[in-house]
Amino acid sequence: MTIEEAQVPRRSLVDVRSALREIVETILLTLIIFLVVRALVQNFKVEGSSMEPNLHTGQYLLVNKAVYFHLEPEMFSTYVPFLKKDDAQPFYMFHEPERGDVIVFKFPKDPTRDFIKRVMAVPGESVEIRGGVVYVNGQRLEEPYLQDRPNYNFGPEKVPQDNFFVLGDNRNNSSDSHVWGMVPSDLIIGKAWLSYWPMSEWGLAPNYRVQAAN
Repeated sequence: MTIEEAQVPRRSLVDVRSALREIVETILLTLIIFLVVRALVQNFKVEGSSMEPNLHTGQYLLVNKAVYFHLEPEMFSTYVPFLKKDDAQPFYMFHEPERGDVIVFKFPKDPTRDFIKRVMAVPGESVEIRGGVVYVNGQRLEEPYLQDRPNYNFGPEKVPQDNFFVLGDNRNNSSDSHVWGMVPSDLIIGKAWLSYWPMSEWGLAPNYRVQAAN
């Protein structure tokens, strides 16, 4: 056997090892990318008619989990001795949930279930529903996306710190804050971002900037 013939199997072994290493690296990289994406985005299936006519049962959405990333007050009170927990506010990297945002959250009465509703009032605001209209801090809100006005009254009630008042767009067929109360910020998963199925519903989620009437 010549030297050249002896090197052939060795080269083949090196090639196999190199190929296996590339496969393992590719799998690891794919796994890392998947975990990162999963940490930032989550899919969600709409169930029920509470968000009609803007979202329909069976519709699939992508939820932006990063947009509401925040640090809880406990962290500030732990590392800043002179700051009391009751005085601290959550620190949002981008922004807190805003009025008109469609959010996905864990149902406060049963955190194993995920709900989707629209934010109508934020911490510190007073919210009231009367005469088929939502009022925040005494100002009437314009909601052009609604099909039917609510046939119930609520409040006025002040939204506690670190909580949000949410309603379904299908006001008279929605289990929401007017029934079971506020949504704590730590139960919020993220903001509805993109509708991707069925293809006929492809597009951005129906988030609105809800303004007070003039």
